[in-house]
Amino acid sequence: MTIGAPVLDAGPSGNKGTQSVVEDVLHPNSDSSATLEVGKTALLTLAADAIIVTDEGLRSKSQRRCCSFPIPQSSGTLTTRSIPYTNILWAEVSHDYITIEYAHQVTNTDVALRSVYFPVSLEQKSKAETWTEKLLDLAYGKAQRQKRIKVLINPFGGKGRAAKYYYKHVKPIFAAAKCRVDAELTNYRGHAVDIVEKLDVDAYDVIATCSGDGIPYEVFNGLAKKPNASEALRKIAVANLPCGSGNAMSWNLNGTGSASLAALWIVKGLRTPLDLVSITQGDKRTVSFLSQSFGIVAESDLGTENIRWMGQARFTYGFLVRLFGKTVYPCDLAVKVELDNKEQIKDHYRAGSERKSFEQLRGEESSDCVGLPPLRYGTVNDPLPEGWTLVPHDKLGNFYAGNMAYMAADANFFPTALPNDGCMDLITINGDISRRTALQMLMAVDNGTLFDMPEVNVRKVTAYRIIPRDRKDGYISIDGERVPFEPFQAEVHRGLGTVLSRSGYRYETIGLK
Repeated sequence: MTIGAPVLDAGPSGNKGTQSVVEDVLHPNSDSSATLEVGKTALLTLAADAIIVTDEGLRSKSQRRCCSFPIPQSSGTLTTRSIPYTNILWAEVSHDYITIEYAHQVTNTDVALRSVYFPVSLEQKSKAETWTEKLLDLAYGKAQRQKRIKVLINPFGGKGRAAKYYYKHVKPIFAAAKCRVDAELTNYRGHAVDIVEKLDVDAYDVIATCSGDGIPYEVFNGLAKKPNASEALRKIAVANLPCGSGNAMSWNLNGTGSASLAALWIVKGLRTPLDLVSITQGDKRTVSFLSQSFGIVAESDLGTENIRWMGQARFTYGFLVRLFGKTVYPCDLAVKVELDNKEQIKDHYRAGSERKSFEQLRGEESSDCVGLPPLRYGTVNDPLPEGWTLVPHDKLGNFYAGNMAYMAADANFFPTALPNDGCMDLITINGDISRRTALQMLMAVDNGTLFDMPEVNVRKVTAYRIIPRDRKDGYISIDGERVPFEPFQAEVHRGLGTVLSRSGYRYETIGLK
Protein backbone atom coordinates (compact mmCIF):
# COMPACT_ATOMS: atom_id res chain seq x y z
CA MET A 1 0.00 0.00 0.00
CA THR A 2 1.26 3.47 -0.73
CA ILE A 3 1.39 6.94 0.69
CA GLY A 4 1.64 9.74 -1.85
CA ALA A 5 2.21 9.10 -5.53
CA PRO A 6 2.15 5.65 -7.14
CA VAL A 7 5.24 3.51 -7.27
CA LEU A 8 7.88 4.77 -9.66
CA ASP A 9 7.53 3.63 -13.24
CA ALA A 10 10.71 5.16 -14.70
CA GLY A 11 13.90 6.48 -13.15
CA PRO A 12 16.75 8.72 -14.21
CA SER A 13 18.88 5.72 -15.08
CA GLY A 14 16.15 4.24 -17.25
CA ASN A 15 13.79 1.42 -16.43
CA LYS A 16 12.53 -1.77 -17.95
CA GLY A 17 9.48 -1.70 -20.19
CA THR A 18 6.10 -3.11 -19.25
CA GLN A 19 6.76 -6.40 -21.05
CA SER A 20 9.99 -6.90 -19.09
CA VAL A 21 8.22 -6.20 -15.82
CA VAL A 22 5.53 -8.76 -16.64
CA GLU A 23 8.17 -11.33 -17.56
CA ASP A 24 9.95 -10.71 -14.25
CA VAL A 25 6.74 -11.41 -12.39
CA LEU A 26 5.91 -14.52 -14.41
CA HIS A 27 9.51 -15.75 -14.18
CA PRO A 28 10.88 -14.22 -10.99
CA ASN A 29 14.34 -14.72 -9.53
CA SER A 30 14.73 -18.45 -8.98
CA ASP A 31 15.92 -17.74 -5.44
CA SER A 32 12.78 -18.09 -3.31
CA SER A 33 14.17 -15.55 -0.84
CA ALA A 34 13.88 -12.91 -3.57
CA THR A 35 10.10 -12.81 -3.14
CA LEU A 36 8.44 -11.55 0.00
CA GLU A 37 4.75 -11.96 0.75
CA VAL A 38 3.42 -8.97 2.66
CA GLY A 39 -0.08 -8.64 3.97
CA LYS A 40 -2.76 -10.68 2.26
CA THR A 41 -2.59 -9.14 -1.19
CA ALA A 42 0.99 -8.16 -2.08
CA LEU A 43 4.21 -9.71 -3.35
CA LEU A 44 7.56 -7.89 -3.41
CA THR A 45 10.08 -9.45 -5.80
CA LEU A 46 13.77 -8.61 -6.23
CA ALA A 47 14.14 -8.68 -10.03
CA ALA A 48 17.17 -7.83 -12.17
CA ASP A 49 16.98 -4.03 -11.99
CA ALA A 50 14.04 -3.22 -9.78
CA ILE A 51 11.61 -4.29 -7.09
CA ILE A 52 8.48 -5.71 -8.67
CA VAL A 53 5.40 -4.87 -6.60
CA THR A 54 2.37 -7.05 -7.29
CA ASP A 55 -0.70 -5.96 -5.36
CA GLU A 56 -4.42 -5.47 -5.58
CA GLY A 57 -5.29 -1.93 -6.57
CA LEU A 58 -6.04 0.52 -3.82
CA ARG A 59 -8.90 2.95 -3.54
CA SER A 60 -6.83 5.86 -2.29
CA LYS A 61 -9.84 8.09 -1.59
CA SER A 62 -11.41 5.53 0.73
CA GLN A 63 -8.16 4.57 2.42
CA ARG A 64 -8.48 4.45 6.20
CA ARG A 65 -5.55 4.93 8.56
CA CYS A 66 -4.64 3.50 11.93
CA CYS A 67 -1.75 4.75 14.05
CA SER A 68 -0.49 6.80 11.06
CA PHE A 69 -0.34 3.71 8.79
CA PRO A 70 -2.77 3.18 5.89
CA ILE A 71 -5.25 0.30 5.92
CA PRO A 72 -5.76 -1.19 2.45
CA GLN A 73 -9.14 -1.04 0.82
CA SER A 74 -8.90 -3.65 -1.91
CA SER A 75 -10.39 -2.92 -5.30
CA GLY A 76 -9.84 -6.48 -6.43
CA THR A 77 -7.69 -5.31 -9.36
CA LEU A 78 -4.23 -6.85 -9.59
CA THR A 79 -1.54 -4.27 -10.38
CA THR A 80 2.14 -4.69 -11.16
CA ARG A 81 4.60 -1.86 -10.72
CA SER A 82 8.34 -1.43 -10.28
CA ILE A 83 10.78 0.70 -8.35
CA PRO A 84 14.29 0.77 -9.89
CA TYR A 85 17.07 -0.10 -7.45
CA THR A 86 18.78 3.11 -8.50
CA ASN A 87 15.99 5.08 -6.87
CA ILE A 88 15.78 3.13 -3.62
CA LEU A 89 17.01 5.30 -0.76
CA TRP A 90 16.27 3.09 2.24
CA ALA A 91 14.24 0.14 3.45
CA GLU A 92 13.64 -1.23 6.92
CA VAL A 93 11.32 -3.34 9.01
CA SER A 94 9.91 -1.52 12.01
CA HIS A 95 7.08 -2.63 14.27
CA ASP A 96 4.53 -4.30 12.00
CA TYR A 97 5.51 -2.70 8.70
CA ILE A 98 8.18 -2.79 6.05
CA THR A 99 8.96 0.70 4.75
CA ILE A 100 10.66 1.48 1.45
CA GLU A 101 11.67 5.07 0.68
CA TYR A 102 12.65 6.06 -2.84
CA ALA A 103 13.13 8.95 -5.25
CA HIS A 104 10.10 9.27 -7.51
CA GLN A 105 10.47 10.86 -10.94
CA VAL A 106 8.04 13.80 -10.93
CA THR A 107 9.33 15.46 -14.13
CA ASN A 108 12.00 14.70 -16.71
CA THR A 109 14.50 16.61 -14.58
CA ASP A 110 13.37 16.22 -10.96
CA VAL A 111 12.69 13.58 -8.35
CA ALA A 112 10.87 13.79 -5.03
CA LEU A 113 10.72 11.59 -1.96
CA ARG A 114 8.03 8.91 -1.82
CA SER A 115 7.40 5.98 0.53
CA VAL A 116 5.58 2.67 0.40
CA TYR A 117 4.48 0.68 3.45
CA PHE A 118 3.36 -2.93 3.73
CA PRO A 119 2.17 -4.82 6.81
CA VAL A 120 4.45 -7.60 8.07
CA SER A 121 3.25 -10.33 10.43
CA LEU A 122 5.35 -11.61 13.30
CA GLU A 123 5.96 -14.83 11.36
CA GLN A 124 7.19 -12.85 8.33
CA LYS A 125 9.43 -10.46 10.24
CA SER A 126 12.69 -12.44 10.13
CA LYS A 127 12.37 -13.15 6.41
CA ALA A 128 11.38 -9.52 5.80
CA GLU A 129 14.52 -8.28 7.54
CA THR A 130 16.71 -10.59 5.44
CA TRP A 131 14.88 -9.52 2.26
CA THR A 132 15.33 -5.85 3.18
CA GLU A 133 19.08 -6.27 3.60
CA LYS A 134 19.29 -7.93 0.17
CA LEU A 135 17.33 -5.02 -1.26
CA LEU A 136 19.78 -2.50 0.19
CA ASP A 137 22.71 -4.50 -1.20
CA LEU A 138 21.14 -4.33 -4.65
CA ALA A 139 20.20 -0.67 -4.27
CA TYR A 140 23.66 0.52 -3.22
CA GLY A 141 26.08 -1.95 -4.78
CA LYS A 142 29.58 -0.54 -4.25
CA ALA A 143 28.28 2.83 -3.05
CA GLN A 144 28.68 3.74 0.60
CA ARG A 145 25.46 3.80 2.60
CA GLN A 146 24.53 6.47 5.15
CA LYS A 147 27.19 8.92 4.07
CA ARG A 148 28.29 11.63 6.50
CA ILE A 149 27.85 14.84 4.55
CA LYS A 150 28.98 18.39 5.25
CA VAL A 151 26.73 20.65 3.16
CA LEU A 152 27.89 24.17 2.28
CA ILE A 153 25.10 26.39 0.97
CA ASN A 154 25.90 29.54 -0.98
CA PRO A 155 22.88 31.75 -0.12
CA PHE A 156 23.64 33.93 -3.15
CA GLY A 157 23.66 30.99 -5.59
CA GLY A 158 20.82 30.28 -8.00
CA LYS A 159 19.69 33.91 -7.93
CA GLY A 160 19.42 33.63 -4.16
CA ARG A 161 17.39 30.42 -4.20
CA ALA A 162 20.09 27.88 -3.26
CA ALA A 163 18.94 27.55 0.36
CA LYS A 164 15.34 27.03 -0.78
CA TYR A 165 16.46 24.35 -3.26
CA TYR A 166 18.37 22.58 -0.50
CA TYR A 167 15.61 22.48 2.09
CA LYS A 168 12.86 21.63 -0.40
CA HIS A 169 14.56 19.23 -2.82
CA VAL A 170 17.78 17.91 -1.26
CA LYS A 171 17.39 17.60 2.50
CA PRO A 172 14.43 15.15 2.31
CA ILE A 173 16.41 12.80 0.05
CA PHE A 174 19.48 12.85 2.30
CA ALA A 175 17.28 12.27 5.36
CA ALA A 176 15.45 9.33 3.77
CA ALA A 177 18.79 7.73 2.88
CA LYS A 178 19.80 8.00 6.57
CA CYS A 179 22.72 10.27 5.73
CA ARG A 180 24.15 12.24 8.64
CA VAL A 181 24.15 15.85 7.49
CA ASP A 182 25.64 19.06 8.84
CA ALA A 183 24.58 22.09 6.77
CA GLU A 184 26.15 25.55 6.92
CA LEU A 185 25.72 28.79 4.96
CA THR A 186 28.72 30.55 3.43
CA ASN A 187 28.72 34.28 4.18
CA TYR A 188 31.48 35.77 2.03
CA ARG A 189 33.80 35.02 -0.88
CA GLY A 190 36.41 32.55 0.36
CA HIS A 191 34.34 31.47 3.37
CA ALA A 192 34.26 27.86 2.18
CA VAL A 193 38.07 27.87 2.09
CA ASP A 194 38.14 28.97 5.73
CA ILE A 195 35.49 26.43 6.80
CA VAL A 196 37.13 23.49 5.07
CA GLU A 197 40.67 24.36 6.16
CA LYS A 198 39.50 23.93 9.78
CA LEU A 199 37.21 20.96 9.12
CA ASP A 200 37.83 17.58 10.76
CA VAL A 201 37.98 15.38 7.67
CA ASP A 202 37.65 12.25 9.80
CA ALA A 203 34.14 13.39 10.73
CA TYR A 204 32.79 13.41 7.16
CA ASP A 205 32.77 11.31 4.01
CA VAL A 206 31.56 14.04 1.64
CA ILE A 207 31.53 17.81 1.32
CA ALA A 208 28.54 18.72 -0.86
CA THR A 209 28.15 22.28 -2.08
CA CYS A 210 24.73 23.76 -2.80
CA SER A 211 26.08 26.25 -5.31
CA GLY A 212 27.61 26.71 -8.72
CA ASP A 213 31.23 25.74 -9.46
CA GLY A 214 32.76 28.50 -7.33
CA ILE A 215 32.24 26.83 -3.95
CA PRO A 216 33.72 23.44 -5.04
CA TYR A 217 36.79 25.44 -6.15
CA GLU A 218 36.99 26.91 -2.65
CA VAL A 219 36.48 23.48 -1.05
CA PHE A 220 39.37 21.89 -2.96
CA ASN A 221 41.59 24.82 -2.03
CA GLY A 222 40.52 24.63 1.61
CA LEU A 223 41.55 20.96 1.67
CA ALA A 224 44.79 21.88 -0.12
CA LYS A 225 45.68 24.34 2.65
CA LYS A 226 45.58 21.68 5.35
CA PRO A 227 48.92 20.45 6.74
CA ASN A 228 47.85 16.94 5.67
CA ALA A 229 46.52 18.14 2.31
CA SER A 230 47.16 14.97 0.29
CA GLU A 231 45.51 12.77 2.91
CA ALA A 232 42.55 15.14 3.22
CA LEU A 233 42.03 15.30 -0.55
CA ARG A 234 42.08 11.50 -0.75
CA LYS A 235 39.85 10.95 2.25
CA ILE A 236 36.93 13.28 1.66
CA ALA A 237 34.89 13.39 -1.55
CA VAL A 238 33.72 16.70 -3.00
CA ALA A 239 30.28 16.84 -4.64
CA ASN A 240 28.02 19.51 -6.11
CA LEU A 241 24.30 20.15 -5.79
CA PRO A 242 23.73 22.45 -8.78
CA CYS A 243 22.26 25.74 -7.60
CA GLY A 244 24.35 28.34 -9.44
CA SER A 245 24.81 29.90 -12.85
CA GLY A 246 27.64 27.49 -13.65
CA ASN A 247 27.05 23.83 -12.74
CA ALA A 248 29.71 22.05 -14.79
CA MET A 249 30.79 19.77 -11.95
CA SER A 250 27.31 18.31 -11.58
CA TRP A 251 26.81 17.87 -15.33
CA ASN A 252 30.09 15.94 -15.56
CA LEU A 253 29.70 13.73 -12.49
CA ASN A 254 25.92 13.49 -12.02
CA GLY A 255 24.71 14.09 -15.58
CA THR A 256 22.17 16.64 -14.39
CA GLY A 257 21.54 20.27 -13.55
CA SER A 258 18.78 19.29 -11.12
CA ALA A 259 19.48 19.61 -7.39
CA SER A 260 17.10 16.76 -6.51
CA LEU A 261 18.60 14.32 -9.04
CA ALA A 262 22.10 15.34 -7.97
CA ALA A 263 21.12 14.56 -4.38
CA LEU A 264 20.09 11.06 -5.47
CA TRP A 265 23.40 10.56 -7.29
CA ILE A 266 25.37 11.79 -4.28
CA VAL A 267 23.55 9.24 -2.12
CA LYS A 268 24.40 6.55 -4.71
CA GLY A 269 27.71 8.06 -5.86
CA LEU A 270 30.91 6.03 -6.15
CA ARG A 271 34.18 7.42 -4.84
CA THR A 272 36.28 8.41 -7.85
CA PRO A 273 39.86 9.73 -7.91
CA LEU A 274 40.11 13.07 -9.70
CA ASP A 275 43.15 14.73 -11.22
CA LEU A 276 43.86 18.14 -9.71
CA VAL A 277 46.03 20.84 -11.24
CA SER A 278 48.49 22.98 -9.29
CA ILE A 279 48.49 26.61 -10.44
CA THR A 280 51.45 28.80 -9.50
CA GLN A 281 51.16 32.53 -10.08
CA GLY A 282 53.38 35.08 -8.38
CA ASP A 283 54.21 33.53 -5.00
CA LYS A 284 50.85 31.76 -4.69
CA ARG A 285 49.92 28.11 -5.29
CA THR A 286 46.31 27.01 -5.71
CA VAL A 287 44.57 23.95 -7.13
CA SER A 288 42.15 23.75 -10.05
CA PHE A 289 39.60 20.99 -10.64
CA LEU A 290 37.76 22.21 -13.75
CA SER A 291 39.54 24.45 -16.28
CA GLN A 292 41.90 27.31 -17.04
CA SER A 293 41.29 29.78 -19.84
CA PHE A 294 42.92 32.78 -21.50
CA GLY A 295 41.55 34.53 -24.56
CA ILE A 296 38.05 34.65 -25.97
CA VAL A 297 36.51 32.09 -23.58
CA ALA A 298 37.85 33.84 -20.47
CA GLU A 299 36.72 37.24 -21.75
CA SER A 300 33.30 35.95 -22.84
CA ASP A 301 32.75 34.58 -19.33
CA LEU A 302 34.43 37.01 -16.94
CA GLY A 303 34.05 40.06 -19.16
CA THR A 304 30.26 39.78 -19.21
CA GLU A 305 29.55 39.84 -15.47
CA ASN A 306 27.69 43.12 -15.99
CA ILE A 307 25.06 41.30 -18.08
CA ARG A 308 24.71 38.21 -15.86
CA TRP A 309 20.93 38.78 -16.03
CA MET A 310 21.11 37.32 -19.55
CA GLY A 311 21.95 33.90 -18.10
CA GLN A 312 23.91 31.54 -20.37
CA ALA A 313 23.16 33.85 -23.32
CA ARG A 314 25.67 36.35 -21.96
CA PHE A 315 28.52 34.00 -22.90
CA THR A 316 27.28 33.73 -26.49
CA TYR A 317 26.83 37.49 -26.66
CA GLY A 318 30.35 38.12 -25.34
CA PHE A 319 31.77 35.54 -27.74
CA LEU A 320 30.10 37.13 -30.76
CA VAL A 321 31.22 40.65 -29.85
CA ARG A 322 34.85 39.55 -29.66
CA LEU A 323 34.49 37.25 -32.64
CA PHE A 324 33.41 40.02 -34.99
CA GLY A 325 36.27 42.13 -33.70
CA LYS A 326 38.73 39.31 -34.54
CA THR A 327 40.36 39.86 -31.15
CA VAL A 328 43.74 38.20 -30.58
CA TYR A 329 45.53 37.53 -27.31
CA PRO A 330 49.32 37.42 -27.78
CA CYS A 331 51.27 35.23 -25.37
CA ASP A 332 54.31 33.00 -25.00
CA LEU A 333 53.52 29.36 -24.30
CA ALA A 334 55.52 26.31 -23.22
CA VAL A 335 53.74 22.95 -22.98
CA LYS A 336 54.65 19.47 -21.69
CA VAL A 337 52.81 17.42 -24.33
CA GLU A 338 51.88 13.75 -23.87
CA LEU A 339 49.67 13.25 -26.96
CA ASP A 340 49.18 15.64 -29.88
CA ASN A 341 47.61 13.36 -32.48
CA LYS A 342 43.81 13.41 -32.51
CA GLU A 343 43.46 9.75 -33.43
CA GLN A 344 45.81 8.75 -30.60
CA ILE A 345 43.84 10.97 -28.22
CA LYS A 346 40.62 9.23 -29.30
CA ASP A 347 42.18 5.81 -28.69
CA HIS A 348 43.41 6.96 -25.28
CA TYR A 349 39.92 8.18 -24.39
CA ARG A 350 38.16 5.02 -25.55
CA ALA A 351 40.52 2.82 -23.54
CA GLY A 352 39.85 4.87 -20.40
CA SER A 353 36.11 5.30 -20.85
CA GLU A 354 35.48 1.61 -21.52
CA ARG A 355 37.10 0.47 -18.28
CA LYS A 356 34.17 -1.12 -16.46
CA SER A 357 35.83 -2.22 -13.24
CA PHE A 358 35.60 -0.09 -10.11
CA GLU A 359 39.11 1.17 -9.45
CA GLN A 360 40.55 3.40 -6.77
CA LEU A 361 43.37 4.78 -8.87
CA ARG A 362 45.87 7.00 -7.10
CA GLY A 363 48.95 8.69 -8.45
CA GLU A 364 52.23 7.60 -6.90
CA GLU A 365 53.19 11.22 -6.38
CA SER A 366 50.39 11.83 -3.86
CA SER A 367 50.36 8.52 -1.99
CA ASP A 368 53.40 9.21 0.19
CA CYS A 369 52.92 12.97 0.64
CA VAL A 370 51.67 14.70 3.76
CA GLY A 371 51.05 18.14 2.29
CA LEU A 372 50.52 18.86 -1.38
CA PRO A 373 52.71 16.85 -3.77
CA PRO A 374 56.00 18.49 -4.75
CA LEU A 375 56.03 20.36 -8.06
CA ARG A 376 57.93 18.31 -10.64
CA TYR A 377 58.43 21.33 -12.90
CA GLY A 378 58.88 24.03 -10.29
CA THR A 379 56.88 27.24 -10.21
CA VAL A 380 56.23 29.96 -12.76
CA ASN A 381 59.10 31.92 -11.18
CA ASP A 382 61.68 29.19 -11.81
CA PRO A 383 63.74 28.81 -14.98
CA LEU A 384 61.94 26.99 -17.77
CA PRO A 385 62.12 23.20 -17.11
CA GLU A 386 64.59 21.19 -19.13
CA GLY A 387 63.19 20.19 -22.51
CA TRP A 388 60.53 22.91 -22.54
CA THR A 389 60.50 25.53 -25.29
CA LEU A 390 58.74 28.87 -24.97
CA VAL A 391 56.90 29.47 -28.25
CA PRO A 392 55.49 32.91 -29.23
CA HIS A 393 51.79 32.91 -30.15
CA ASP A 394 51.15 36.33 -31.66
CA LYS A 395 47.67 35.56 -32.99
CA LEU A 396 46.22 33.31 -30.30
CA GLY A 397 42.44 33.55 -30.08
CA ASN A 398 41.67 30.96 -27.44
CA PHE A 399 43.65 28.99 -24.86
CA TYR A 400 41.49 26.54 -22.94
CA ALA A 401 42.71 23.71 -20.68
CA GLY A 402 40.07 21.35 -19.30
CA ASN A 403 40.06 18.70 -16.59
CA MET A 404 36.40 17.82 -17.18
CA ALA A 405 34.34 17.46 -20.35
CA TYR A 406 31.38 19.81 -19.94
CA MET A 407 31.99 23.45 -19.11
CA ALA A 408 28.22 24.03 -19.09
CA ALA A 409 25.13 21.94 -19.79
CA ASP A 410 25.43 22.38 -23.57
CA ALA A 411 29.18 22.99 -23.84
CA ASN A 412 31.10 19.71 -24.24
CA PHE A 413 34.41 21.45 -24.97
CA PHE A 414 36.58 18.49 -23.94
CA PRO A 415 34.88 15.24 -25.08
CA THR A 416 38.05 13.18 -24.47
CA ALA A 417 38.56 14.32 -20.86
CA LEU A 418 38.83 11.57 -18.23
CA PRO A 419 38.71 11.97 -14.43
CA ASN A 420 42.09 10.46 -13.66
CA ASP A 421 44.24 9.89 -16.74
CA GLY A 422 46.89 12.29 -15.43
CA CYS A 423 46.36 14.78 -18.27
CA MET A 424 44.62 18.02 -19.07
CA ASP A 425 42.99 18.43 -22.46
CA LEU A 426 44.36 21.61 -24.06
CA ILE A 427 42.62 23.46 -26.91
CA THR A 428 44.31 26.33 -28.75
CA ILE A 429 42.76 28.25 -31.64
CA ASN A 430 44.13 31.17 -33.63
CA GLY A 431 42.24 34.44 -33.45
CA ASP A 432 42.64 35.32 -37.14
CA ILE A 433 40.37 32.58 -38.45
CA SER A 434 37.41 33.66 -40.57
CA ARG A 435 34.23 34.78 -38.86
CA ARG A 436 32.35 32.01 -40.65
CA THR A 437 34.71 29.36 -39.24
CA ALA A 438 34.43 30.87 -35.77
CA LEU A 439 30.64 30.74 -35.94
CA GLN A 440 30.86 27.11 -37.04
CA MET A 441 33.03 26.45 -33.98
CA LEU A 442 30.43 28.02 -31.71
CA MET A 443 27.78 25.67 -33.10
CA ALA A 444 30.21 22.73 -32.99
CA VAL A 445 30.53 23.13 -29.22
CA ASP A 446 26.78 22.57 -28.93
CA ASN A 447 26.69 19.47 -31.13
CA GLY A 448 29.94 17.91 -29.91
CA THR A 449 31.95 18.16 -33.14
CA LEU A 450 34.47 20.86 -32.17
CA PHE A 451 37.19 18.26 -31.57
CA ASP A 452 37.36 17.24 -35.23
CA MET A 453 37.57 20.71 -36.76
CA PRO A 454 41.00 21.15 -38.43
CA GLU A 455 41.42 24.67 -37.01
CA VAL A 456 41.19 23.32 -33.45
CA ASN A 457 44.51 22.19 -31.98
CA VAL A 458 43.92 19.53 -29.28
CA ARG A 459 46.61 18.03 -27.05
CA LYS A 460 46.84 15.90 -23.92
CA VAL A 461 49.28 17.72 -21.63
CA THR A 462 50.65 17.32 -18.12
CA ALA A 463 51.96 20.85 -17.58
CA TYR A 464 52.35 24.25 -19.24
CA ARG A 465 53.49 27.83 -18.68
CA ILE A 466 51.68 30.77 -20.27
CA ILE A 467 52.91 34.38 -20.35
CA PRO A 468 50.41 37.01 -21.60
CA ARG A 469 51.94 39.78 -23.74
CA ASP A 470 51.23 43.19 -25.26
CA ARG A 471 48.50 44.38 -22.90
CA LYS A 472 48.43 45.63 -19.34
CA ASP A 473 45.23 43.98 -18.23
CA GLY A 474 42.84 41.26 -19.30
CA TYR A 475 41.08 38.13 -18.16
CA ILE A 476 42.44 34.81 -16.95
CA SER A 477 39.96 32.30 -15.56
CA ILE A 478 40.73 29.43 -13.18
CA ASP A 479 37.63 27.28 -12.61
CA GLY A 480 35.50 30.28 -13.58
CA GLU A 481 37.20 32.59 -11.05
CA ARG A 482 39.17 35.62 -12.18
CA VAL A 483 42.86 35.68 -11.26
CA PRO A 484 45.51 38.37 -11.91
CA PHE A 485 46.52 39.01 -15.52
CA GLU A 486 50.00 37.59 -14.99
CA PRO A 487 52.05 34.59 -16.13
CA PHE A 488 51.09 31.29 -14.52
CA GLN A 489 52.16 27.66 -14.64
CA ALA A 490 49.99 24.55 -14.36
CA GLU A 491 50.89 20.95 -13.46
CA VAL A 492 48.65 17.87 -13.16
CA HIS A 493 48.63 15.62 -10.08
CA ARG A 494 47.08 12.33 -11.04
CA GLY A 495 44.21 11.20 -8.81
CA LEU A 496 45.02 13.69 -6.05
CA GLY A 497 41.40 14.67 -5.38
CA THR A 498 38.26 12.64 -4.74
CA VAL A 499 34.73 13.12 -6.07
CA LEU A 500 31.53 11.10 -6.31
CA SER A 501 30.44 9.93 -9.75
CA ARG A 502 27.73 7.68 -11.15
CA SER A 503 30.13 5.27 -12.87
CA GLY A 504 33.24 5.45 -10.70
CA TYR A 505 35.57 5.93 -13.68
CA ARG A 506 34.22 8.32 -16.34
CA TYR A 507 32.23 11.49 -16.92
CA GLU A 508 28.55 11.51 -17.89
CA THR A 509 29.23 12.64 -21.45
CA ILE A 510 28.19 11.56 -24.90
CA GLY A 511 31.87 11.13 -25.73
CA LEU A 512 33.12 11.44 -29.29
CA LYS A 513 30.85 11.64 -32.30
